Amino acid sequence: MTKTDEVTKMMQDMMAAFPVDATAMQDAFKTQAALGEKLSKVALEAAEKSTEISSKWTKETLSKLAEVTKMKEEPADYQKAMTDYASSQAEMVAETMAAFAEVAKKVQMETVELMLAAGKDISEDATAAVKKATAEVTEAAKKATASAK
Repeated sequence: MTKTDEVTKMMQDMMAAFPVDATAMQDAFKTQAALGEKLSKVALEAAEKSTEISSKWTKETLSKLAEVTKMKEEPADYQKAMTDYASSQAEMVAETMAAFAEVAKKVQMETVELMLAAGKDISEDATAAVKKATAEVTEAAKKATASAK
């Protein structure tokens, strides 16, 4: 029967025969962290711009609403004030939605650019890591073959 110590020794020997390149893992982590930072920047800029758009819309709405609440001399003036308010709201909604669409478009374009660049970087890192690992395994196999003779 195999003892635990023997299995542990066998696993250690097997892992030692296939060296792991810690720098490849560190590079992969750094690449992933850099991508996360860039994506966060895009998201935060979009949130900031969206907040500015919303704030502007709110201020303009309140400003226009102040005109509606003022006392009028004639009843027809109230109708005109409401009509003017509704008209200005329709215009502001169109402008605001266009501004939000521009923010979304910018976020989409920047995200696609980042993902394409990250894919290229990750592919290059993976290729380099595989080449290095292949060379190390080949070298280890050659040494094992030479020592077995």
